[in-house]
Amino acid sequence: MIKREKRRYLALTVVTEQPPSEEAVLDAVQASIHRLFGEYGASRANLRLIKNRTEKGQIVVCCSHKALEQVRAAIASTTVIDGKVGAVHMLGVSGTLKALSKKTETN
Repeated sequence: MIKREKRRYLALTVVTEQPPSEEAVLDAVQASIHRLFGEYGASRANLRLIKNRTEKGQIVVCCSHKALEQVRAAIASTTVIDGKVGAVHMLGVSGTLKALSKKTETN
């Protein structure tokens, strides 16, 4: 019997001069994972875009629970987004989208 992989949802906010697209942010974090942990680390992370909260300026992504620490390190080391200088900050992590939205309501 094959079990499904556990996921963690991450709320991210991006600081740049011009707001980049959510795909550009995801590509920048993926590139950072590749740079730090290689192809195996990137495949293990299984990073995906879930939704974009433009009203709050947040992006929600999903990753494997086993690679959460590597994804956090990659987010912290992301400095170039879509060819421009920028930073990605993590607002919260949770196992469900409902709990993540409750955690990030005050932010």
